[in-house]
Amino acid sequence: MWRSFEEIPGDLGRTVVTVGNFDGVHLGHQHVVRRAREAADEVGAEQVVAVTFDPHPIAVLRPEHAPQALTTVEGRARLLAASGVDAVFALPFDRDVAGWSPEEFVDRVLVGALRARAVVVGANFRFGHRAAGDVAFLVEAGATRDFTVEGVALDGGPQVWSSTYVRTCLAAGDVSGAAEALGRPFSVTGVVVRGERRGRELGYPTANVPVGPLATPADGVYAGWLRRADTGESLPAAISVGTNPTFDGERDRRVEAYVLDASDLELYGVEVEVSFVERLRGMVRFDGVEALVATMADDVARARAVLEV
Repeated sequence: MWRSFEEIPGDLGRTVVTVGNFDGVHLGHQHVVRRAREAADEVGAEQVVAVTFDPHPIAVLRPEHAPQALTTVEGRARLLAASGVDAVFALPFDRDVAGWSPEEFVDRVLVGALRARAVVVGANFRFGHRAAGDVAFLVEAGATRDFTVEGVALDGGPQVWSSTYVRTCLAAGDVSGAAEALGRPFSVTGVVVRGERRGRELGYPTANVPVGPLATPADGVYAGWLRRADTGESLPAAISVGTNPTFDGERDRRVEAYVLDASDLELYGVEVEVSFVERLRGMVRFDGVEALVATMADDVARARAVLEV
């Protein structure tokens, strides 16, 4: 991933460029990337390059309205690469860049830095100062700068292709709906930290991942998977998201994953990815430990059934 103009190789060769925020890299984004990949084969371009913005433009221009991101910029780059992109340019976005006219963006980024032979974007793509540029403008600009342009219709039919839709699903705990839009289960990544060790005392030790600024599912219990970054191993898990209301919510919100049948697993300091398959229930405050343990046993049984393990 390139984070500045200076990092872009001078001998890049002609490219196909796609531009967008790509938050979450949902099915609509993947559709555009696939078309860019096809266009590269058609025009003989050497690479497909995705241009994204870091931070999100709304976070700079109207921070009070900025949405919670679904992925970090590093996660976005990994997902774009998995979708078929050869390189990612995370354009540092500030008020100076926000002031660029559409012509400046085309000349500085698409032509000057990336030597675009073709540009593939969503049909509703807009860019430049006050979003004055659109696909029609790109077509005109390309005609005089030796690149072609394609605006891809993002009509998924009954399938919703939208980062906003994914966030709405997560806020409702609908991780199944989020997965349908993403084309994969929603996941969070982090380094396992030490908790209060109450899960271990109750017979259900958990890997605790602090919740950062990214979007997470609503408080509740879920069936899903824990993947270790160090080994790549994926393990079935019952996952809790919340603040532990039975014990008066005495800690920050976090994700806690109990790996099924793994009472002696040590993951402190290990980076893990926790993915959510299905919501089992909302978060409940129990009057006593016995009721909590009985419900946790039921959660584990239901998770096992969902994951078919």
